[in-house]
Amino acid sequence: MTTVNVYSVKGEVAGTVDVPAAFSAEYRPDLIKKAILAAAANGRQPYGPNKRAGMRHSVSTWGKGRGVARVQRLADGRRATQSPNNVSGRRAHPPKVERIWAQKVNKKELKLARLSALAATANAECVKARGHKFDDKVTFPIVVEDDFQDLTTAKEVGQMFDVIGIGYDLDRAKEGTKIRAGRGKMRNRKYRSPVSVLIVVSDREVPVFKGAQNLPGVEVEDVRTLNTSLLAPGGDAGRLAVYTKSAIEKIGEWTE
Repeated sequence: MTTVNVYSVKGEVAGTVDVPAAFSAEYRPDLIKKAILAAAANGRQPYGPNKRAGMRHSVSTWGKGRGVARVQRLADGRRATQSPNNVSGRRAHPPKVERIWAQKVNKKELKLARLSALAATANAECVKARGHKFDDKVTFPIVVEDDFQDLTTAKEVGQMFDVIGIGYDLDRAKEGTKIRAGRGKMRNRKYRSPVSVLIVVSDREVPVFKGAQNLPGVEVEDVRTLNTSLLAPGGDAGRLAVYTKSAIEKIGEWTE
């Protein structure tokens, strides 16, 4: 069993901790991708147009012999409508609300996908390949003392990341924040920010949840609700993650 450094709030090495066996799982990018695509599909809501959309007209067809297309036209005019190939007409093959988007994945595959994504966060090469920035002196997985959970402001969290050696990734996320292209700008998602540090804590009722929410790309998650989508956003394993010491101890119970 290997050991890694435990960093204090001041960035100093405060001790060591044994790495749980869950971090030694086999790297399975195929299962990670499968689990994340299934989770995204299961989160979709049924949608589709009204069954009468594009059909609310009084129409008739002129028939043959007038030298014009034999399409449905307004009864009191000449404008074509209602047919799929006409302006203001119905859609040819609209989405249907009765379609089932959900995908099924075996329980063992879901478990292996989460363990594989977790193990990737402990591999420095995998984290670097994902595009994250950090000092080479940092030991993986990154473990901090439980005092980290008591930080209340984004400034304190950012300063700790700087002294540990992962503050570069916050700058990368801040500089990479762009205005989204398309209609999403009108729907409360104007800005798109790169994914940055994932903070894993042992309890949801801790101040760091509020303290880190203003940092770009940073997410805080309880170890009990940790899933593949958080550990490998978009199916790309190797997210830069910071674990508290108590969270590491709880992860050690996963394989028991």
